[in-house]
Amino acid sequence: MTTTLERVRELTPMIRQRSTEIEQGRHVPLDLIAELKAAGCFRMHVPAEYGGDDLTLSQALDVIEELARADGSTGWTTMIGSDGPTLFSRLPKTTFDTIYADGPDVIGAGALAPKGRAMRVDGGYCVSGQWSFASGCQHADWLLAHAVVVDQGQPQLLSSGVPDMRVAVFPTNQVEIVDTWHVVGLNGTGSHDFSLREAFCPEERTFSLMGPPSVANTGFGIPLLGQLSLNLAAVALGIGRGALDDIAQLAGGGKRRVFASHRLAESAVFQDKLGEADVTLRGAHALLHADAEAAWAKAGRGEEFSPLERLRIRATAAYVVRLMTRVVDVSYTAGGGSAIYEASPLQRRLRDIHALTQHIGVSGEAFEYVGALLAGEELDPRARV
Repeated sequence: MTTTLERVRELTPMIRQRSTEIEQGRHVPLDLIAELKAAGCFRMHVPAEYGGDDLTLSQALDVIEELARADGSTGWTTMIGSDGPTLFSRLPKTTFDTIYADGPDVIGAGALAPKGRAMRVDGGYCVSGQWSFASGCQHADWLLAHAVVVDQGQPQLLSSGVPDMRVAVFPTNQVEIVDTWHVVGLNGTGSHDFSLREAFCPEERTFSLMGPPSVANTGFGIPLLGQLSLNLAAVALGIGRGALDDIAQLAGGGKRRVFASHRLAESAVFQDKLGEADVTLRGAHALLHADAEAAWAKAGRGEEFSPLERLRIRATAAYVVRLMTRVVDVSYTAGGGSAIYEASPLQRRLRDIHALTQHIGVSGEAFEYVGALLAGEELDPRARV
């Protein structure tokens, strides 16, 4: 049987050819979304009982990396859309059943920053707000809006003293998409804002981001923030691998720097940098998958993740992104003046990887928290674990 990764590899030559179209259009075209859906990209995390492929986390990361290797925006958009089941699993099981009643190829999108307000009303919540960075919102089936629960305009606090927050899930046709995605990198992800104005969301279509899953599945037992971070790192790996492909092809094609006496491929300095970048990428890939496989095994045993284990996963993802940023920077620099032209894929790789570094999920704050725990200090109250 053909695997999802094999089907994706059949698509990647076409995706590479359309990368300029994807960037200029500021979203992945609908016909390509249909191809990705047919390849199984949006059912990777859906349990088999719902018709999904139920891939392991490591297998799914390989798919995302391969797509990002062809085009960063396509890898990113697919990563976001495919992770819907992990979030939907926090809904009541009857709601999860309803979402997947017509098949496993459901696409989710939205924003997890609590930018909205949710007021309790009979049967649910009245939700208002505007959320940024909703990647893939134009082709999603459902949009998730994270909001602070308020009463008479004031945030409601839990017994722990933190605000009560709910994620409300809306059909995309009930949400206004605001065209805001004019950016320097990952242009093709269509990460526009979306807004709601006093929109009713029934209780059964809301959940707590930190709540337990209602559907039994190995992947749903992995901490949400950790899994998101590993997904982001897989996109970074793909962008890094693509940049190495680009510069190796450029050098192999006979590129000679201005006033240089030898071809780029003959330069000992270039050879050294390319070889180091290759081992950096392979080491980052090994580290990412080691953590993914360990997390999968632990979740499969039904074990709780300690704060240190949760933060180490996020630190790994942040470190992989840092390494891939170096790999792309080296590749772009080696490309010389030709790399600055729009026709060069290296300039797009550079912009995409640096846009990716701005995501809070790979910001590197986990390094501080891991260090604190290793040193025997109390965890900073700001730490999201």
